[in-house]
Amino acid sequence: MADDYHQLRDAAPPAPLGCPVNHEWSPLNEDYLVDPYPIASALRADGPMFYAEQLGYVVITEMVDILDVFNQPEVYSSEIVQDPVFPLGEQARAVLAAPDFNPQKVMSNRQAPDHGRIRKYTRQGFSRRRLQTLEPYVRRRSGELIDDMIASKAATGEPIEFIDAFAFPLPGETVFRFIGFPEADDERLKHWCADRKAFSWGRPSEDEQAVIAEKMLAYWRYCRAFTATKQANRGDDFASELLAAHEADATDLTYREVESILYGLSFAGHEAVTALICNCLLCLLPRRDQWDQLVADPSLIPNAVEEVLRFESSQISWRRVTTRETELRGVSLPAGTRIFMNFASANRQADLFDHPDEFDIHRPNAAQHISFGKGMHYCLGANLAKFEAVLVLEALVDRLPSLRMVEDQKIWSSPNITFRGPEQLLVDF
Repeated sequence: MADDYHQLRDAAPPAPLGCPVNHEWSPLNEDYLVDPYPIASALRADGPMFYAEQLGYVVITEMVDILDVFNQPEVYSSEIVQDPVFPLGEQARAVLAAPDFNPQKVMSNRQAPDHGRIRKYTRQGFSRRRLQTLEPYVRRRSGELIDDMIASKAATGEPIEFIDAFAFPLPGETVFRFIGFPEADDERLKHWCADRKAFSWGRPSEDEQAVIAEKMLAYWRYCRAFTATKQANRGDDFASELLAAHEADATDLTYREVESILYGLSFAGHEAVTALICNCLLCLLPRRDQWDQLVADPSLIPNAVEEVLRFESSQISWRRVTTRETELRGVSLPAGTRIFMNFASANRQADLFDHPDEFDIHRPNAAQHISFGKGMHYCLGANLAKFEAVLVLEALVDRLPSLRMVEDQKIWSSPNITFRGPEQLLVDF
């Protein structure tokens, strides 16, 4: 993987012949970061496909084309999805050139046939039984964090910063329990896993890149040491299941692949779920009638979570690259063309969702969003993310029915092209 960071483009490729060109728009533009949805809708109204000169990607805006791309992995490869959007500076490259930094591509950025070979093991780990084993932990830990919020409010009378108090610790600790990491390591693990969205999907400074790269290297070394220790100390956890599968057939699942799966999993199961939990509150708390309906009838919560994923998803785009020359919307795309799939546009198409810019927990087709992808690379953690969000909302409507957002606060998301969720969220009750 270290080599991948040295092979990133230094300049944007030219627009494919015949493809409309947008010279101004970028998903990193300030107005788009503040509120992407009206801009995404306007881009879709201008046409289903264009070349974004500022980004160097062909952008597709309609659900039908996004599904077409997802369902042709042999033509539209996932190999770039974890790569930094912009070239790395020399400091970060030097850090990641360490000879022992060698995780393999194993999940979202691994192509067939190896993807299917590895996915069967990871899919087993995300079974219903495994989620059920996590439920008591999520309920207990949610209760403890709510207790701490109540105690803080009683002691200070001040509003609560919800991300530090709840939305950041819970998903990280849950995925660490899922993997089998010891609780004593939680704080440094959360430190190492932070800021990855800026590294791969934003435009950090060279100094910021170097700091994040050091964390990535430290975390990779931790995962390797943990895997070696786990060999002799098995438990009822995902790491133990992977090691057992490796021992059963070391040619079908290699030891390095086990290390790499554990390394890659925690970010995917952490930051995006933090954003999902916060986005649930951003959607529900200002709409008191819908929040109160959940308080009165928690059975409405699962569909409410689906509507959050459609209306204010924690993931509003994804990427692909063509493996060969192909045609899309009558435009010939050369091999190596980078594709930006605009979920923010597709999830609010009026021909797919009635009144798409309205948030409605009763929407009958809310689950038909594209926020977890489609096809063979459909997000493995989708059920875990939704499972956690449902349990969290059940706990909050039960314990804190008067929960509300502090008025007139500035809501802002880390500047990146894909993940969307507040960096600070003040609540009161």
